[in-house]
Amino acid sequence: MCSYGYRVLMRVLIQEALFTILHGNFRDVITKFSVDLPRKRRYGGASALRQARLRNEKRYNYIQKVSEVAVQCFITDGKANVTSIILAIEGTFTSEFQQPDIFDPRLQEKLLQRVIISYGGENGFNQAIDLASETLSNIKLIQEKKVISRYFDEVSKNSNNYCFGVDETLKALEMGAVETLIVWENFDVKHYFLHDSQRSKMYTIHLCVDQEEKLDSQDKDTDAKWEHVEKMPLLEWFAKNCKKFGILRPTINFQNSNIDKDAELIDHNDNDYTFFFD
Repeated sequence: MCSYGYRVLMRVLIQEALFTILHGNFRDVITKFSVDLPRKRRYGGASALRQARLRNEKRYNYIQKVSEVAVQCFITDGKANVTSIILAIEGTFTSEFQQPDIFDPRLQEKLLQRVIISYGGENGFNQAIDLASETLSNIKLIQEKKVISRYFDEVSKNSNNYCFGVDETLKALEMGAVETLIVWENFDVKHYFLHDSQRSKMYTIHLCVDQEEKLDSQDKDTDAKWEHVEKMPLLEWFAKNCKKFGILRPTINFQNSNIDKDAELIDHNDNDYTFFFD
């Protein structure tokens, strides 16, 4: 799943810059700051020149600060930490932020699209997402197709660089062998972390939603009671633990309508997800 950096620049009585991350359906505001930019006033003579100079200086300083904060937000260890950047600009700053040398070259090459917004804050962010939705959808579709194609290439070669199924997948995770994780969006398996109070042991169980009723609260052989320490969708568990297992790429969710090979992937040995690993 790709991460997109958003810079929302807007104009009210106070100019505010909003720096956010869009990762799948998750939105995170990294930071924001405001500056007081004077509007044009009707002065004459020397006063007009002085006010124009002050206004231009503040606009320049504001633009420079936006550029500097963008580096702080979107560059880590000398590299861009987002897949692409979308710049959302309030109309009065369109010309300034069209300049090719405004931003750090490492961020400039990640600049995917500029959009003009009419609102500020969260409303401006939402408008920017709407305006860039077609671009984002096209990129996601291409990336998903590449990953799926790579998977089927490995299958066709009968290599040892892939696996599928709950048990094999979890074994590969524990070994730290997973590089790329592919998960079907409608994957309905639940992750259970159980405590056997009698044996003082912990167990991990994975069941489909229609199998949950088979999970008794008591072991029929020993009469020991199960304590539910943790219960969540396995998809969510993957998302929370992918870094722990050293997965190089985040979990990828596939929409049903996006990839024609989805059905083939789901039917493949009756498994719903697969992994590449070395």
